[in-house]
Amino acid sequence: MRVRLFDKNFLVILGIDALLLAGSWYLAHLLRFNFSIPSDTLVVMFHALPFVLAVKLITFYLFDMYQGMWRYTSIGDLFNVIKGASLGSLLVIVFILFAHGFKGFSRSIHVLDWVLTIIFISGFRLGIRMVFSYAHQRESGGETGLRLLFWKKGQVGGAKRLLIVGAGDCGEKIYREIRDNAHLRYQIVGFVDDDPDKVGKKIHGISVQGTTAELKSIAQGLKADEALIAIPSATSGQMRTLVARCEESGILFKTVPGMGELIDGKVTVNAIRDVAYRDLLGREVIRLEEDRIAGYIRDSRVLVTGAGGSIGSELCRQICRFRPASLVLYERAESPLYDMEMELKADFPHVEVVPLLADIRNMHELERAFDVYRPGAVFHAAAYKHVPMLELQPWKAVNNNILGTRNMIEVSRKYLVEHFVFISTDKAVRPTNVMGASKRVTELLVQAENGCGVSATRFMIVRFGNVVGSEGSVVPLFKKQILRGGPVTVTHPEVTRYFMTIPEACQLVLQAGAMGEGGEVFILEMGTPVKIDQMARDLIRLSGFEPDVDIKIEYIGLRPGEKLYEELITQGEGIIATSHEKIMVLRGQPCDKAKLYKEIKEVARLAQDQDCLRIKKKIKEIVPEYEIQRGESNEPEKTGLSAWGAAG
Repeated sequence: MRVRLFDKNFLVILGIDALLLAGSWYLAHLLRFNFSIPSDTLVVMFHALPFVLAVKLITFYLFDMYQGMWRYTSIGDLFNVIKGASLGSLLVIVFILFAHGFKGFSRSIHVLDWVLTIIFISGFRLGIRMVFSYAHQRESGGETGLRLLFWKKGQVGGAKRLLIVGAGDCGEKIYREIRDNAHLRYQIVGFVDDDPDKVGKKIHGISVQGTTAELKSIAQGLKADEALIAIPSATSGQMRTLVARCEESGILFKTVPGMGELIDGKVTVNAIRDVAYRDLLGREVIRLEEDRIAGYIRDSRVLVTGAGGSIGSELCRQICRFRPASLVLYERAESPLYDMEMELKADFPHVEVVPLLADIRNMHELERAFDVYRPGAVFHAAAYKHVPMLELQPWKAVNNNILGTRNMIEVSRKYLVEHFVFISTDKAVRPTNVMGASKRVTELLVQAENGCGVSATRFMIVRFGNVVGSEGSVVPLFKKQILRGGPVTVTHPEVTRYFMTIPEACQLVLQAGAMGEGGEVFILEMGTPVKIDQMARDLIRLSGFEPDVDIKIEYIGLRPGEKLYEELITQGEGIIATSHEKIMVLRGQPCDKAKLYKEIKEVARLAQDQDCLRIKKKIKEIVPEYEIQRGESNEPEKTGLSAWGAAG
């Protein structure tokens, strides 16, 4: 049974409902006969009462009205009251019609009884919720006695005064969660919104005070302690404006993440965080063709390499949304692998998560994994990405990036993987460093499978720029430098990079994977390139300091292998638009697969000898557009170990 029939709370609610239903039945008769019920009608009324009560209580039970927790009464519960009352009244009318033909009954009584039943029962439920709501407020604010009856909406003793920026659905949900949670020490003092139609109106009794242009005066007038930007759909430009106005008002401010970060689309208090640089960069909602993505992921076996890294881990979260049959986490670092496993098992219990502590350079481990788990889709995100380190030790780029990817290609082809998506970088375009050149070689390897050879697997490449917050990116380094009090080191005042948030990049990777037929290079629309110098200044301001006043900025020169500007298209590639506004596809170049594999075999031999200069020269033979930096030698110590910690 759905409820325990002898539960004390159930019996109490049932008894009160019976009294309310009897009262509505009696009051309906009183109203019909102007409070003077004829004696014969009174007899009929009392004779019919047990039947009316039985029918209505049974219909209420069928509509789950004795299963809910009435302290959380919602609109859905009120609809159940209406449906239960309607069905109960209809059954009573039908029975009386067939049994007595309405002889001795007034038809209007049933209409009155139906209305009164809804009012009494729903009013009782709402009353329960109000009592618990007041009790919560008394618990957090110390209200006692008669003061509770005159409790002022939003008043919580000792709480921070919060101003919500955004009077939309998100702001309303945040208000309700704060109001209903006694342990959240916030007092909502007002809303702010740029929609003139909302200004002056109220949400749950709290006024929309004005527009964001008036934020400073509103915050001062309401004595607000903090502001919460509750606009997940805000663009990067709008966020910059809002942050500037919050800073001008002199109060602390937080935000709700953009829709790209809210994987399940649900906004809760737990999602609130400090404003981060990624909010100023891009919060636009990405259009995903979810049916196409689900078509190759749902109920499939998926494997992600580098699953503990910044890109790999977010890919795993996004993939789990589409309910794969299983997800294999292929990662060689045990701590990130364990953390990812625990997170996914907690958040997506319906997905079988398989952690594999293994290395893409070990062909035996790869063969074993593919033989046991037989993935249908593979996302290859594992790679070394740190430019200066790989410039000093290019054999690491060869072993991990090139040979590891070759292993992945061979084992995916052998075990008939349907979709293989390789994560590349804009540094592979006309590379000036070993990292970018190694990624370009791997691009050629992936393209060779469908472009030069015959393979049942759809091999495709997704190429994009820097990802904000990823491991080794400039943002975490800047934050550490700001935390130490500076200086913030920038390589050059004019250096620019394309940037994208991690959720946005991973969503577009999944989208590109659904669009690929094999052999394509997909590039993501990266927007306008960002000046690293401006990024540093924005981060300093977000941390509450003034650039060049509180925190100094130092220009240290380009690191080995770096260039001022990054590109997304290499020579000979023709760009073609796709059905998705943020994804373009490039026409691949013809290649000699046998020659390519022969050259990779040679560069692998040089990597074993750790012959720095000859490795770079051999890579240049494979990638002619690769520019080896002037003055390089075989001696890594002469390339400048101090360059490792530089930024930009």
